Amino acid sequence: MAGKMRVAVLFGGRAPEHDVSIVTGLQALGAVDSTRFEAFPVYITTRGDWYVGEALRQRATYIPDRNALDGLTRVTLDVSARGEGRLTPLASGGLFSKPKPIPFDVALPAFHGNIGEDGKIQGLFETAGLPYAGMRTLASAVLMDKAITKRALDGGDIPLLGGGYVDRPAQGLIPDRAQVEAAVERSGLPACVKPVHLGSSIGVSKVESVEALLEVLPQLFRLDDRAVVEPYVPNLVEYNVAVARIGGEIRTSAIERPKRSDDLLDFKQKYMSGGGKSGEKGGGKTPGQISQGMLSLTRDLNPDLPDGAEAKIRRWAAEAYEIVGGTGAPRIDFLSDEKTGEIWLNEINPCPGSFGYFLWEALAEGPLLFTELLTHLIEEAVAVSRASQLSDDPVPPDARLFRRPG
Repeated sequence: MAGKMRVAVLFGGRAPEHDVSIVTGLQALGAVDSTRFEAFPVYITTRGDWYVGEALRQRATYIPDRNALDGLTRVTLDVSARGEGRLTPLASGGLFSKPKPIPFDVALPAFHGNIGEDGKIQGLFETAGLPYAGMRTLASAVLMDKAITKRALDGGDIPLLGGGYVDRPAQGLIPDRAQVEAAVERSGLPACVKPVHLGSSIGVSKVESVEALLEVLPQLFRLDDRAVVEPYVPNLVEYNVAVARIGGEIRTSAIERPKRSDDLLDFKQKYMSGGGKSGEKGGGKTPGQISQGMLSLTRDLNPDLPDGAEAKIRRWAAEAYEIVGGTGAPRIDFLSDEKTGEIWLNEINPCPGSFGYFLWEALAEGPLLFTELLTHLIEEAVAVSRASQLSDDPVPPDARLFRRPG
């Protein structure tokens, strides 16, 4: 296409983290380099409907009511236009005309949680042969499952917490007691239980007994079909770091240490602090105010770490990124017992909130601004797509995942 490259920024989706995805999508729309790219919003509702329209750039549009939706254009991705991004309007263009397709060159997914961050949307773009930013399909799917992530990384040098898992029953929400007891036997007590596919600390609980676990699981199973049960880490401190391959080399961002008033940082603390009326996200604040609110939450950037801890965190993060054939800029979260100094990799977030841009901007040496980070992700998406089309290697990129470094 002549002129600026058109970037479709996709956000929303059917996951419980729908609202957080809206914030990330709007932030990205405002930060994309407008001198090089023409970015436009593609909003996916909680029902899975796709919409485009200029009104989607305004936070006041969310969550759209019926009148707002009437002012937007419902679209679908044309997967038959292989290699050409094309959104097809579903509304009629009139008796004697067809609605014009909406072209784009590269997709920038800004989803959090399942059905968006977990490989499903990535597989759709792979089917259509379109460049898309972030982790590849298989890596996204594996990393969105906390239990499978442990298996993928097991056997290397990266320390991981043990534990077990409990599946949602085929009927109802009452878990199988024998499976619960087996999971507790592997994790010990107290334990930390959380959904395997969700982020933002949704559904996370600390339990002291088998009976307590049996009580919290039905509510968790309303959100996810599997729960992971891990040893509870006392004296808990968390360290987060983002990773990307920039200039052919794996780079790690600044490290952050979230502060906590309680043992676990819940979803409302992270994203809803300072909110207004119940059910009104951010109390009617603008996207910029929401962004500042998220960044001003209690966290330390570039904190003082125990001797050797920083080097270990960066080495293990880079190793995990390489093992999964890393692309994009995932955030890797670690847990630590502050008293003993032990550190374990907790989880890998394929698409972190706000793309983790504040971690890159906080680098003491060579900070990477948000606009520069998004430019890197877009350029990487195009480069990966071109390499895939031109390569004579019969082994698809995803099949090379999970090979150990060296």
